Amino acid sequence: MQLLEARNLHVGYGDATAVWDVSIDVAEASIVTVIGPNGAGKSTLINAISGMLPYKAGTLRFGGSDMAGAPPHAFCERGIALIPEGRRLFTTMTVEENLDIGCYRPFARERRTRSLEAVYSRFPVLRQKRHQPAGQLSGGQQQMVAIGRALMACPRLMLFDEPSLGLAPSIVKEMFAVIRDIRREGVAVLLVEQNVQQSMDIADSAYVLEHGHVVSSGLPQDLLRETHIQQAYLGIDNNASDRSHA
Repeated sequence: MQLLEARNLHVGYGDATAVWDVSIDVAEASIVTVIGPNGAGKSTLINAISGMLPYKAGTLRFGGSDMAGAPPHAFCERGIALIPEGRRLFTTMTVEENLDIGCYRPFARERRTRSLEAVYSRFPVLRQKRHQPAGQLSGGQQQMVAIGRALMACPRLMLFDEPSLGLAPSIVKEMFAVIRDIRREGVAVLLVEQNVQQSMDIADSAYVLEHGHVVSSGLPQDLLRETHIQQAYLGIDNNASDRSHA
């Protein structure tokens, strides 16, 4: 069953359009990744799906409800949680205070104690540092807080915007494992990520966004066989061997 259905979305800033005629589906308890170069419109798309940026045309349905004209808080209340690029924590507030910000839904507030324990079980280091200002944490630990804050909302769909940006490779590997675990627990994930190979490895389906348009979509294993994907995103030159034998 499709949880999120976007059809022919046009999104932009003022008179400038950054995303044209984009259609995308996210099924219940699935991972969908959107890849593309810088400036392709990936963050613009995810901001529209999160309700942070109004879309100019097209339709967006979540859980069967038409989101046209809905204010940003309505997206949150219906179960969409965003882990933004750069994390956007309140750095002078404690770890636990940042986590509590995620309890904005009445349903989430009722489950606050249980959800907080689940976050601390998933990220034990946050329990140890729960009274420290979030700004004193490492980049990887801050990303844990951002993910934990979203989980505190008891979401149905989590939107990740460039979650591996600026993180050490070992932390990136752990983060992708966490995303896989989140899906296993029944939460859908829409992942915008430049780390193409790792995002494709965990995704059920994928979209390639270039210059504001979806240029390809399908199963990750099929997309990874496309010459354009290999050359543009994986650094594989299929003509190199031919030239070496020329």
